[in-house]
Amino acid sequence: MNNLFEQATILIVDDAKENISILAELLKPEYKIRAAINGEKTLEIAFSDNPPDLILLDVIMPGIDGYEVCRRLKADPLTKGIPIIFVTGKVNEDEEIFGFNLGAVDYIKKPYNSVIVKARVGMHVELKQYRDYLENMSYLDGLTGISNRRKFNEYLESTWNLSVRASIPVSLIMMDIDLFKQYNDNYGHQGGDTCLIQIAHALSKVIARKTDLLARYGGEEFVCVLPNTNEDSAFIIAEKLRLAVAALNIPHAFSTVEKYVTISVGIATRMPAKNNSSAELLNAADQALYTSKKSGRNMTSCSV
Repeated sequence: MNNLFEQATILIVDDAKENISILAELLKPEYKIRAAINGEKTLEIAFSDNPPDLILLDVIMPGIDGYEVCRRLKADPLTKGIPIIFVTGKVNEDEEIFGFNLGAVDYIKKPYNSVIVKARVGMHVELKQYRDYLENMSYLDGLTGISNRRKFNEYLESTWNLSVRASIPVSLIMMDIDLFKQYNDNYGHQGGDTCLIQIAHALSKVIARKTDLLARYGGEEFVCVLPNTNEDSAFIIAEKLRLAVAALNIPHAFSTVEKYVTISVGIATRMPAKNNSSAELLNAADQALYTSKKSGRNMTSCSV
């Protein structure tokens, strides 16, 4: 395996536990192994905070079969990138074509050939890791190394759509460095860049959940998407973010707020529904940020 990447996780799905054991024994020296014995559990794991890097999916299972699992995963932006290898006892050409049209990347036939299993899994894991690497690079802010606005826009929209289906709230935090123009004008653009990098690093340390996204929104603005988070919890996180920046104690002799760099923060929380949109959440957070700036800066405000 390539040392550039973390150890990949393989999800083995089969209603026969002995088949899971055989594949797990073959693959566990190189990969983290998870298992599911039905389609329902497979979907639960795939949509969790820690989805697998590849799924070995039995075709014939009671309840939701492998084809339907594949169809659902490929239809969702959050899971469509997970490679699926169908595992089956017998398959003809028409069935293979059907599976590939659903979005599967390969087939493995039973009884298993250990060389073929390892080769095909290894190839598709490596392709997935390189694809993720290249995609992640395009989603990073060149200066601070955190997610960029493109990533934020896509993640907010996909989170909103998922939350509509799950009937869970979404919170958004918007942050703006107080009087950053004065900082840049007096400490120079290099000093301003260093300040942005330090702040991005401090904010990143506050964000603990894998499902939360911190991004640079533009210039001196940062945003944070918090799925399944109510307003009270979002306020606690927002205050931690604000205090983390203050704790850096970056001198700002030209600020009328404090003698060090501070941020103003705005929060909005909404219950997504089909009759509203993520744009409403973004606008509400922006208005809350404006309230903080108008009320003296270096504070957190919640939208009405």
